[in-house]
Amino acid sequence: MVSPHDELSVGQVAQRSGVAVSTLHFYESRGLIHSRRSAGNQRRYTRDTLRHIAIIRVAQRVGIPLETIGEALAQLPEGRIPTLADWTRMSRTWREELDARIEQLTQLRDQLTDCIGCGCLSIERCRLRNPGDKLAVEGSGPRHLMKKT
Repeated sequence: MVSPHDELSVGQVAQRSGVAVSTLHFYESRGLIHSRRSAGNQRRYTRDTLRHIAIIRVAQRVGIPLETIGEALAQLPEGRIPTLADWTRMSRTWREELDARIEQLTQLRDQLTDCIGCGCLSIERCRLRNPGDKLAVEGSGPRHLMKKT
């Protein structure tokens, strides 16, 4: 069992992690970190929360969605500080996602040149919104964007 002396208040976690208290509350609402309530109904965090926050912040910085971060953190044993092996496993998975996203963004960037200036007002063939001109039979312009949802 965790001793109250081993726990941190929300203010202590905010100060030590460098994130706002509101951010901690948000992370907790998303299930990324957990606290218990003291007898005075104050949040108390175990020390491994600091490492979890560090992982969250680094992952966010490189563009990993919070849902994906939460899935990775859920695989960690509760109450144990994440290890180098844990980080290696998570970052390997995230690297694959980032590589795929970078490839997709590179393709979009390379195709963007054809789009500059057209405004999609009269273009009959848009490589970004209409690859292969599959929608040409429906007319010119941004057919997907003009559809009502």
